[in-house]
Amino acid sequence: MATIPSQQILDSLNWRYATKVFDPEKKITDEDWSALEESLVLTPSSFGLQPWEFIIVENPEIREQLVEFSWNQRQVADASHLLIIAIRTDIDESWVDQFVGRIEEIRGDQGSFTGYRDMMAGFITNLDEEGRKQWAKQQTYIALGQFMTCAALMEIDACPMEGFVPAKYDEILGLTERNLTASVLCPAGYRADEDKYAQLPKVRFSKDQMISRI
Repeated sequence: MATIPSQQILDSLNWRYATKVFDPEKKITDEDWSALEESLVLTPSSFGLQPWEFIIVENPEIREQLVEFSWNQRQVADASHLLIIAIRTDIDESWVDQFVGRIEEIRGDQGSFTGYRDMMAGFITNLDEEGRKQWAKQQTYIALGQFMTCAALMEIDACPMEGFVPAKYDEILGLTERNLTASVLCPAGYRADEDKYAQLPKVRFSKDQMISRI
């Protein structure tokens, strides 16, 4: 039997929307935010390689600076927290070896992952630089979806955002020299009372139109 009733999950997903106006006075508690950070760490990824870093921008001055390069969307400054999911631009065999070392550290099966290591390394080395970036970027949307779903279950608002200038984010946050580049944003917090979009019905194509069975 499910721990969370199925109807509760559906209710939470119907309640969720891409929040347009956050209340800057309402803050996510440390306990709740810690749980959301843990949900990010638990995100599944291709091979389990986790080709990302999750960046929480806490400095209010920097967040204000980012508004200009976010199509002037105030969510990045007004939300309680600003999450940036960045991809690693230096994924190579050494990253694979770090991951295998982490497996051995946690599971204690020394020397039993050679085949798996070689398979992952072969996949990575067969991609060119742009292919690796595209592969990594696709993974970040798994993390984004998991984060947003967990937030909705906790009745915390979120707004996924691709409308920003990655190069300027990388420059302002010093990501390039850390072998990172911003992929997607997700401000999180609590909707403002004046957000007119909060009460609008969700618009989706019908289930019959979107789901087929073969």
